[in-house]
Amino acid sequence: MTKRTFSISLLLLTFAITMAAQDIQLPKPKTTGGMPLMEALSKRQSNRDFSDKELDNQTLSDLLWAAWGYNRPDKRTAPSSRNKQELELYVVMKNGSYLYDAQNNLLKQVSNQDNRKAAGMQPFVSVAPVNIIFVADKSKGSDLESSHTNSGFISQNIYLFCASEGLITVVRGMFDAKALTTALSLNENQVPILAQTVGYKK
Repeated sequence: MTKRTFSISLLLLTFAITMAAQDIQLPKPKTTGGMPLMEALSKRQSNRDFSDKELDNQTLSDLLWAAWGYNRPDKRTAPSSRNKQELELYVVMKNGSYLYDAQNNLLKQVSNQDNRKAAGMQPFVSVAPVNIIFVADKSKGSDLESSHTNSGFISQNIYLFCASEGLITVVRGMFDAKALTTALSLNENQVPILAQTVGYKK
């Protein structure tokens, strides 16, 4: 191997590693334990008083699994109409925006920008560490009315997880869909349905 060929190979390898490093491989979610259901229901609430403290990757993994992960080989922690599973979760954080790949427990980066301001109109949205955007993929054959209903199931899972784990959350319908579509590089079949902010209490 010539010195030039070695240099090119090294450059390509470095580029590949850098590109792969943009994604976040989440740790395996903890799917046992937590607060008893009735206690979590009694503590479930909306709260907008967020600190900027970030969630660690284990908490993020557990949160996303509770929201819309797989609890059986082909079924998930929340139901969907006619099992279309048309919803996708995008995670908007300070260090970038990501698509949650539940099968591989992976966050696939779609932007390296801080898009939190695009994720909602209230001031707390750009302070909180995590904003989850519920996106319906119309190409999977589900109507948007069903997608709104299905989003409610996922949102409640997030509420109960947050109550159990000492986090706060609030679900939101106020966001600029056009700005989000641009920020998340969504295509014409992908429609932002709902947003939910998660973090620690100030």
